[in-house]
Amino acid sequence: MTEAAGVLALLAERGQTLAVAESLTGGLVAAELTGVPGASASFRGSVTAYATALKHELLGVDAALLAERGAVDPEVASQMAAGVRARLGADWGIATTGVAGPEPQDGQPVGTVYVAVAGPAGETARTGAPGFPEGASAGSSEESSARSAGESSGGSAEGASARSAEVLPVGKVVPLRLNGDRGEIRRESVRIVLELLREELSGNVRAQDTEQNGGNGCLQP
Repeated sequence: MTEAAGVLALLAERGQTLAVAESLTGGLVAAELTGVPGASASFRGSVTAYATALKHELLGVDAALLAERGAVDPEVASQMAAGVRARLGADWGIATTGVAGPEPQDGQPVGTVYVAVAGPAGETARTGAPGFPEGASAGSSEESSARSAGESSGGSAEGASARSAEVLPVGKVVPLRLNGDRGEIRRESVRIVLELLREELSGNVRAQDTEQNGGNGCLQP
């Protein structure tokens, strides 16, 4: 089973839907998903916001953030995933942004990629990248800690309770350093963003099963 087929099977099992926001992959993630028979049961659609301005206009990425940091940034990826999820009315949103080459962009070297996932309210948020292998070969990734789109950098217990009461969507961003030519970087970005989503879906299923069996619902790393 391909990564795309696995993701769609998990979504169908849960009765949930997916939307995709793409930059450097230029529609390849959507093509991979729609290549699976029956994808329409779970796949809502995609936005290929290749131009930086469209990330703001179509996906709601903060214009000041784009002006300050450019399009190749973890928070941009996070906002892209959350934005496409909201605009296309999906349970889950995923996003890709980065530099496929041949030239650097926004001060970032070729192979710098950020992939993100935004999930429905109440889903489990985890830190750290899934078990992507390290190495110098084409298509490898550098494991890094993730940032949660719903995460706060601090605040009082009262503030934390207020945020919890809002039931905000959760998210995760994974930074990558990919080697290879332009095509290899784009293809590996597709594979990894789908793997990231599958890990999140599988992890959340395990958490729900644990709760149903009387456990505390905590995910094991």
